[in-house]
Amino acid sequence: MTNGAEHQVLIGPVEEAVELSALAAGTRLPLVTDDKVLGLWGDRLRRVIEFEPLIVPQGEAAKSWNVLRSLVDGLARIGATRSTPVLAFGGGSIGDVAGLAAALFKRGCPIVHLPTSLLAQVDSAIGGKTAIDSAGQKNLVGAFHAPALVVADPSFLATLDRRQLRAGYAEMAKYGLIEDEEFFAWCESHGQKVVDGDDAARLRGIEHCLRAKARFVAEDFHDRTGRRALLNFGHSFGHAIESAAGVGTILHGEAVALGMQLAFRLSAELGLCPAEHGERVRAHFATMGLPRSLADVGLHGEGARLLPFMLADKKVESRGPVLILTRGIGQAFVSRDISADRLSRFLGSL
Repeated sequence: MTNGAEHQVLIGPVEEAVELSALAAGTRLPLVTDDKVLGLWGDRLRRVIEFEPLIVPQGEAAKSWNVLRSLVDGLARIGATRSTPVLAFGGGSIGDVAGLAAALFKRGCPIVHLPTSLLAQVDSAIGGKTAIDSAGQKNLVGAFHAPALVVADPSFLATLDRRQLRAGYAEMAKYGLIEDEEFFAWCESHGQKVVDGDDAARLRGIEHCLRAKARFVAEDFHDRTGRRALLNFGHSFGHAIESAAGVGTILHGEAVALGMQLAFRLSAELGLCPAEHGERVRAHFATMGLPRSLADVGLHGEGARLLPFMLADKKVESRGPVLILTRGIGQAFVSRDISADRLSRFLGSL
């Protein structure tokens, strides 16, 4: 599978990824990872390639200026060149900071993603978006830097806890909610199997999402024309929720799950979407153990706090907010018609 940025996505055992061995060409490659992932899977990866670990903190703490600086310094220390592939081995946060370091080092060297979380395997590892957090805001600093290769090995998911799996699953369900009601129906009947570890269900879900994202990215790599923007469904709300709660306090997928429910609720209030569609989504996410309200993420009655973060979002234009709303399950669209005042009233009612 390739996307518009011409990078290859392989789904299956990392040991069978001959393209990875070809990229390494027998050299010792820089591997950005954290202690936990390295301890769990490092020995297995060493049987495939030789690497030099560059250790970063776990989770969102990896996405900081200090960590980015340490990675760039580490690449210089080990003598990396513009043609040296940097391996990102971990979840979405590791992919974000490693990808940004690779984009900046000597004005760009190859990045290879080896995602180990469900969220990264279904979404963040492909597409070329990289970022760190700054000024209390999620993904404030970043660049587009397409990976040379992505290897999504579902067996790496075996050591994830259920909370991480549920958070990743929210991004899987997103693909049904934006453009494919049939896939969302599949999620309703198979989502629990995905979280419980059913190999066939996981493979089916991962393949569907990666193919869908490849289409979006091919059409709009730099997120300018609006098509790729649909992938941000739930994210304007979700990123604001993460920032208001304190970046790193809740998982990204948890915030996005709640953000998608808020997008359905606002769409219904505006008369764009039947209310029962939002209720269907809310009921499914409740079954999956995902947040359903701001109270579930420690922000009871604090909806108004989201507004400044949403108005600072990357997608905001001079004339006001740009939101991804919906006309129903599988019918997301880009909206530029909601004023800041109308958004403020909605958030204040939460």
